[in-house]
Amino acid sequence: MANIDPYFIIIGASLILILSYIFNLLAKKTNVPSVLMLIVLGIILNLTGDLTGIGNYDWFPILEVLGIVGLIMIVLEAALDLELKREKRGLIFKAFGTALIGLLACGFTIAGVLNVVLDVGFLNSLLYAIPLSILSSAIVIPSILSLSEEKKEFMIYESTFSDILGIVFFYLVIALLQSNESTSVFAETGLSIVLTILVSLAVSYGIVLVFQNIRSHAKFALLLAVLFLLYAVAKTMHLSALLIILVFGLVINNYRLFFRGILKGLVKDENMTSILNDSKLVTGEAAFVVRTFFFVIFGITIKLGDLVSVSAILVSLVILAFVYFTRIGTLRLFVKNQLFPEVFIAPRGLITILLFFSIPATLQTDNFNQGILLYVILATSGVMTYALINKDRKGILERLLLGKSKVDVAVAEAAIAQHQATETESETNTTTPEEMPESDPQPTDAIPENETDEVPDTDLDQENGTPESTDEDEENRPSSPA
Repeated sequence: MANIDPYFIIIGASLILILSYIFNLLAKKTNVPSVLMLIVLGIILNLTGDLTGIGNYDWFPILEVLGIVGLIMIVLEAALDLELKREKRGLIFKAFGTALIGLLACGFTIAGVLNVVLDVGFLNSLLYAIPLSILSSAIVIPSILSLSEEKKEFMIYESTFSDILGIVFFYLVIALLQSNESTSVFAETGLSIVLTILVSLAVSYGIVLVFQNIRSHAKFALLLAVLFLLYAVAKTMHLSALLIILVFGLVINNYRLFFRGILKGLVKDENMTSILNDSKLVTGEAAFVVRTFFFVIFGITIKLGDLVSVSAILVSLVILAFVYFTRIGTLRLFVKNQLFPEVFIAPRGLITILLFFSIPATLQTDNFNQGILLYVILATSGVMTYALINKDRKGILERLLLGKSKVDVAVAEAAIAQHQATETESETNTTTPEEMPESDPQPTDAIPENETDEVPDTDLDQENGTPESTDEDEENRPSSPA
């Protein structure tokens, strides 16, 4: 890798970005997630490693940094699109409840499976299960552009909450494994969450007040540097660092909600609108670049030999069954209906990879086959792809998810067909205002028979555009010159 011409590196990076842009266009037309295409591209590059020389390079340090930066940018990009309105409180509550209950249910059920497979303690199994239980906002957010606005907002909230709660849960389990007093660990975790929220609000207010008065063209590079610094410092202090990014994005996008009363005069609408629009542009472009290289490099690091394992396949199938079983339950608990395609939008990805490689060496076990991780990531992305492609089809899967029996479905379909036939017949028999007589309509049997007989001939001739001429018309018509 060190001997590769730097111009070839520039050419390769440029081609990858161009392909990523093309993948985004294809994703909009086919509903196949662009992230899946990027992973496949990385696998292809890995297979050609002997020719390119990239197969023997240690990509993990770059992958880890790209993952952290990508997670920050993706959560910030999502937060800048979320509006906190009174009418959306129900949506936010449903998304938070689905993320929390889904994470706990999925985490504990998968931990039960891994407890048997790995032959380790339950907490150690839970540590490996949590990354496999978190929705990846890095995959969800760019993949749901074709959904309705309400479904899109729900998935953005849920995946973002899942990331944050999953990270908190993950480090809570690590603290429990490394500490002998569980009570103090729970107290410290709760205190850190409250402290993080308060710090996030204070920092967000300060950043908004300072940056709205900066006129330099490089202020957004400065803004990103400040956010990265806050995230890294918060992580070293064992705070929920992702909350800082989320709160900051929400404050900027909903500044009228946070700057009210005596604070209203501290901000100017024109300055805040400019900051918001430019922030969306910068974060969108940066997230696109980071996400592209992260998933391509992840594809390069995949060892296809890990996939050739019967035990990994069987364990992955059991895990996938629990993933979708618990998702059906949590969605029916909070959303109740219209579960398709959300029930199949449960991809694992960036955050799963980051947390898996963040397991301390003292808590790692050699019994875990990394093929399980790869199978779950690829399978959940593939299932999501299928669901998005067929999102407009109300098939058997959706009916089963809604709890409808075959009899209920048959009766409902028959009723719909009868209703449509009735509407079609009524539209055919309805007369237009021009055809209706000026006088009050009379019963059919009161209309003289000779009048009813004349109507079809006249109407038929007028519809054909050649009205039938009568004998009187022939007599009054001037004869043509000889």
